[in-house]
Amino acid sequence: MLTALEEDRITAAVAKCEERTSGEILVVLAEEVSKYREIPLAWAAAVALALPPIVLAIAIGPLLDLAQDQWLNGEGGGLGLALGFVVAVYAIAQIVLFLVVLVIVHIPAVRRRLTPRSLKQHRVAKAAHHQFAAIGARAVGSETGVLIFVALQDRQVQILAHAGIHRECGESPWTRAAGAIAGAMRNGADPTAGIIEAVEICGAALAEHYPSSGPRTPDFSPRPLEV
Repeated sequence: MLTALEEDRITAAVAKCEERTSGEILVVLAEEVSKYREIPLAWAAAVALALPPIVLAIAIGPLLDLAQDQWLNGEGGGLGLALGFVVAVYAIAQIVLFLVVLVIVHIPAVRRRLTPRSLKQHRVAKAAHHQFAAIGARAVGSETGVLIFVALQDRQVQILAHAGIHRECGESPWTRAAGAIAGAMRNGADPTAGIIEAVEICGAALAEHYPSSGPRTPDFSPRPLEV
C-alpha cells in the first residue's frame, strides 16, 4: 500500500476539493483484488499439454527410422520396448513440466505478468462495483458521490459515480481521471500524483454541477480507505 505521507497528500487533496462541492469523493485502495489462482493451473496445463507433442513431432523422424530398421532386422520385441520407453518418458515429461510451471507461475510477480489484462479489468471492475454498492448503502439519500477505486498491484483503476452525476457531468471527467492514474502507474511509477490529479479532476466536475452550499459534515473521511 501507499505510505502514510502519500495517503496524507491524497487526504489533503480530497478535503480541499470537497470544500467547493456538496458532493463527496472517496478513494479506495486495494493491493490486489484477486489471487488469480486459476492462472498457474492454466499455464501449467497448457505447457504440459503443448510442449511434449512439439518435442515428439520433432523427434518422430528418427524414431520411425529406428522402428523401420528394427522391424527389418526382426527385432520386434526391441521395438515394443522402445515404444514403451517413449510413452513412459512422454508421461513423466508432462508431469514434470506441469509441476515446474505451476511452481514458477505461483511466484506473485510472474503470476501478475502472465495474468491477462482483460481478467484483471473484470475482477477490478467487480470489486469496485461491490465497494460502490456498500458505500451507497451507508450514504442513504446522497447521490453525489464519486468512487476512485485503485488496485495497486493489478495496476487498474475504476471510477464510479451515481447516475445523476453522469447525466450532469458526462463521461469525460471520469475518463480523464482514470487516465491520470493509469499513466502514473505505468512502468511501476508511484501512483500518488496520478490519484491526486484524478481527485482534482473529479472535484472540479462536482464543483461545477454540485457547488458547495456551506459548511457540512461529510459522510466519509477524506482519507483513502484500504481494503
